[in-house]
This record gives sequence, structure tokens and C-alpha cells, in this order.
Amino acid sequence: MIKHISYMKKMTNQYSYKMKAVIVVVIGLLILGCSDNFLDIKVQGGVTTETDPKLGERLVTGAYHSLLQGDAFGNGDVHGWGFISVTSIISDDADKGSTAGDQAVPIGDIDNFTLTPTNRFVESLWSGHYNSIGATNQALKALKVAAIDDTERKKLMAEVRFIRGYIYFNLVRMFGDVPLVLRVPVDANDANTDPAFQTRANVAIVYDSIKRDLQYAVDNLLIKSQSEMGHANKGAAQALLAKVHMYRGEWPQVYALTNDVIQSGQYDLVEDYATIWRQVGDNNIESIFEIQTGQFNNENLAIDNYIVSQGPRVGGSGGWDDLGFGFNNPSASLLSAYEPGDLRKDATVIAIDNSGTHVGTTLWDGFRIPSSDSVQNLFYNYKAYTSRTMETFARPEPKNRPKNIRILRYADVLLMHAEAIVNGGGSGDADALVNEIRERAGLAPKSGVTIDDIWQERHIEFAMEHDRFWDIVRQGRAAQVMMAAGKTNFVAGKHELLPIPNSQIILSGGLLTQNNY
Repeated sequence: MIKHISYMKKMTNQYSYKMKAVIVVVIGLLILGCSDNFLDIKVQGGVTTETDPKLGERLVTGAYHSLLQGDAFGNGDVHGWGFISVTSIISDDADKGSTAGDQAVPIGDIDNFTLTPTNRFVESLWSGHYNSIGATNQALKALKVAAIDDTERKKLMAEVRFIRGYIYFNLVRMFGDVPLVLRVPVDANDANTDPAFQTRANVAIVYDSIKRDLQYAVDNLLIKSQSEMGHANKGAAQALLAKVHMYRGEWPQVYALTNDVIQSGQYDLVEDYATIWRQVGDNNIESIFEIQTGQFNNENLAIDNYIVSQGPRVGGSGGWDDLGFGFNNPSASLLSAYEPGDLRKDATVIAIDNSGTHVGTTLWDGFRIPSSDSVQNLFYNYKAYTSRTMETFARPEPKNRPKNIRILRYADVLLMHAEAIVNGGGSGDADALVNEIRERAGLAPKSGVTIDDIWQERHIEFAMEHDRFWDIVRQGRAAQVMMAAGKTNFVAGKHELLPIPNSQIILSGGLLTQNNY
């Protein structure tokens, strides 16, 4: 279902409502469309899932495709440049990069915590996530009446509810209270009168909805080996639900769910950490859930600007075929956090030769980046690199190639399980779990592992993987970490969340409230 489908080209609004307040979530009421052989079939009128069972399946594909939005400056971002900015650049792991004046607004404001409710990337992230929610709600509505076997119906609905749970997990971590839109409105009056479409639900209510969606996925999906590659499966639902419980401090549930994943026998750590982010590492034994592009979806399918925005950038003397715009650069704070001999450092950071000998930096595929007199910055994100010679891509744009984004890995499950043990959620050997990861990194084992040890291991294991900022916020130490990293504009009680886009507050007629901005 997810393979051999055309690249998404447009968004088509299936509703011509003349909304007022409900414009706040109008993006969430959209149904994703694309080229002629994908979703040009209208849900309202004509062919329906009752007459064409394949339509429901296509709507599920549309829900997956909604995760590929990367229009950070426009109609919607889920995993593009905006996502990079508010998960990585914002954290102590990374700096904006490029030149000081390049994208000072909106990216510099995110990096420096001077962002306002009019930040363009924040607006696009809101729109993109509600685009995705709209796609999931449309799919669920269609599947309920689709002329398909009930077992298949539940499986497809479980995949969609996994996606919706994941999207809301991101939303609640970005914005806190958010509109909880769980259905397609009947008509314009319904959309304009139901408070769910135009007011913010409390964080606890949103989290309860996420848990229900993910529990449904746990109950109705098969294990990885019995599922289609790239699709949500039982282990992915268990791991994500465990992570949701971790953010709520519900350690017995974290322990039980991660234990189920460990005992399933479906996952293991790959031997070479550095290969995880190469094409050869797509959907490997460590992968629990990743956003599908390229060879495992469609050869022309990619997330716009994900690769090129982070690629090493020409500067100074120039004279070489650079790889991108030079943003999201590993920070001095991250570099200092590695223990001597940690193999993960060289797999995470491209270090530009600054020795004065002009030997340059040769990457894993043989590509040579010249020395610092020809490169804009000194450090770049190796996990975002794709090879022009050792990996295969069909897209004509050489700098915007497909790359799967790793959302959940088995290492995360091991460390969540260890954290649950240390927090009294269950019994077990937390040392062994942490040391399994440290051994792969080439480090000596630890004994008497503490919560600080686990948090340090999470920091390094998932560096530049879009997890760090949300992690330190849920740990309650974002202000401390940011100050230590030199991001002194961070204000506790304010910058843990993004501002609600001012445009959405205006369009809601003031029904949407603002965060502490």
C-alpha cells in the first residue's frame, strides 16, 4: 500500500465551508490529494468506500503521506525544516549555523529564544500537523463504512490511529493545550459550533486521547515480522505508547510496554551505529518506526529541505560542490558531552578540517569536504548526510534526496526500560540495559546506574535525532541545560512550549488562548 505511489503534489480542500472561528483548524479539515493515480477521488459524493474498498486503503496511504510535509515557509510542515528547528536547533545539541544574518527570522529567533507568535515556522508546524490530523480523521471516517473484512478494517484503522496519536504527541509537546479534533465535521454549522474545533483542550485530555489511539493500535496490529515494511506495527505502537507514558511519569506502564517489546524478539541493536542513518540502515533490525521515503516508499518521495537545509555549506575560499544550506550544526555543548573514545561522536558529527594543513574531511563514501577556509561552519550533522555515489535516488534534485527519518529505535526502548526500573516502575538490571548500548559505542560498562547516567546516555545516543529538547523539558531541567549551553534567553515557564500562532488566534475570534508569550 505504501509502495509505488506518486509524489504528493497538492492539498485539496474537500470542504468549501465559509468558516469563521473554525479557520483555526481549517488545515485539519483538509483531505490530502496528489497526482491522478493517488487521491483525486472525492470522498463526498461519487465513489465512496462503500462502493470502492480500495478508497479506504488509499486514504490510509494519504495519512502516511501527511507525515512527509516539509513546507516550512508555507502550507504545512511535519518533518521538514520547521521540525528540525523546533526539535534540534532549539536545543543545546545544535546551533542555527550558516551566517549570522541568514534566516535570523524565523530560525535564529527559535535558536535564541526570541521567537514570537508570528514566527513563520511555528505557524507552518501548526498547519502541517492539523493537515495530518485531517487526513487521519478522513481515513477513519471512510474505513468505518468500507466494504472490507472487519479484521482488515481494524488493522487499517489501527495504523491510522497510530499516526494520529503520534501527531498529537508532537503537538502537545510543542504547544501544550491544543484543539482536540477527532472527527470530520458534518457541515459548516457543526464546525463553527462544536468547541472541539476552535478551543484548546487541556494537556491531560489530549494525552488521554493519544493513549486511547495507541492502545487501539497495540490491540489490533501485528508484530513487525508479520507486517508490511514501513507500516506501523504492534511493536511501534507499544514503544510509542511507552514513550507517552514516560512523558506523564507513569513508570509501571513504561516498564510493562517496553518489556513487551524487548520480549517480542523482533528487535536488536545493529552492530555499527554509524550505518543506522545510511540507506543500508533503512528499516533494519533496530528500527521500530521511521518515516518512509525513497526505495521503501517511492523513489521520488522525499521531505523537502530535510537534507539540503542541513548539508555542509560553501564559504570562504569556496571552490567546491557544497552539500546544502549549512543549518542545524552540532554545538560546542554537544561535542563536550561525549566521553573519550565514544564511537557515536564520529557517526554524529562531521568535523571540518581546521588544522591549517588542508587535508579536508573525507566522509564514509569517499566524498571530500575541503578545509575550514572553504566551508562556512566547523561542524555539521552527519546523521542527515546522504551519499551521491553510494546510495541510489531517483529525484532529479541532487540536494533534496530521500532520507528516512528514524522516529523510534530499539535503543530508545532499552533506555526507557532502564529509566522505568530506576524510577521504581518494575524490577530488573538497569546496568545491563545501559551497558548494552555503551558496549556498541566502544565505552566501558557502568555499575550502579543512576537517572543522571540514563539521561546522559539518552543525550548522546539520540544526539541530533530531534529528541533532545523535548527530553530535557519532560525531565524538568530545560532552563538549567540551556543556561549551561549559553542559551541565556531561555525563560523557565515560558520557552518549554512554542507560542500559539497569532494568525490562528485572530482567525478564531479570540477563542484560542495564548501560551505565556
